[in-house]
Amino acid sequence: MAAYVGRRVLASIPVLLLVVTAVFFVFQLIPGDPARAFLGPEATPDTVEQVRRDLGLDKPVVVQYVTYLRRLLQGNLGKSISTRRPVAVELGSPFRNTVNLSLASIVLATVAGVLLGTVAAVNQGKTWDHVATILALLGISIPVFWLGLLMMYLFSVNLHILPSAGNDTWRHYFMPTVALSVFSLAFIARMTRSSLLEVIRQDYVRTARAKGVPEWMVVGYHALRNALLPVIIVVGLRFGYMLGGAVVTEQVFAWPGLGRLLVQAVGQRDIPLIQGILLLFAAAFVLVNLVVDLLYGFLDPQIRYR
Repeated sequence: MAAYVGRRVLASIPVLLLVVTAVFFVFQLIPGDPARAFLGPEATPDTVEQVRRDLGLDKPVVVQYVTYLRRLLQGNLGKSISTRRPVAVELGSPFRNTVNLSLASIVLATVAGVLLGTVAAVNQGKTWDHVATILALLGISIPVFWLGLLMMYLFSVNLHILPSAGNDTWRHYFMPTVALSVFSLAFIARMTRSSLLEVIRQDYVRTARAKGVPEWMVVGYHALRNALLPVIIVVGLRFGYMLGGAVVTEQVFAWPGLGRLLVQAVGQRDIPLIQGILLLFAAAFVLVNLVVDLLYGFLDPQIRYR
């Protein structure tokens, strides 16, 4: 097991280096001067040049890249152009808010998705199966921003029972969590149904039924436990996508997370802050995938042997 963990950790390092390199050089290809864009057209050339020297933009690209890597190894993400504060400080609170929202969404999506998929599989070809399938298709098809605006109109404007923005209390979590979890919920439900139907047809499940084991125990203990192995991968991947894909949800509900901060940073052309957000998204996604790989290897020893 230790060798498997070591291989997976080492395999993640080149991915992170590739992401860091891509994030750095993509911004070098963007036309325009970040210092000029930040200071505005009224700034004098001397002021623009001073800002470029402060940010190290006057040096060759290779030197900037090496300096950038050296800072990252020291845990230094640079300073925000707009606030002049360290990027790491700027990312602290928004990152916690995004993680909290993503955790609440993935828990809701997993519980409801597994339940919906199990009901559909147990009632294959029956009314509940058709209902679950239609709900899953709707969940995959509905745009997040449209669902968010619809819930805001219903619960905030008409019924006045839920706040439309912010993250102060648990009531602020309800609509963003539902909006962000719907797609993943539908995806997990479809995966659970497909995996459970495959497991239910196995010989050991038929043997358990022949022995007179209650149906709820056959499904819940014998079948569902093994059917959830591929679902674990889907849950991990969806959580990674939520961390990086909550931009629309955070914008709709004015959620003070990384997605909303990214939109603001793009509007201000704050390149150090944008790079820090993208790197944090990438690192979180790689870390989630690493945890999923290790968990799957722990649950299925054959993965480690291969």
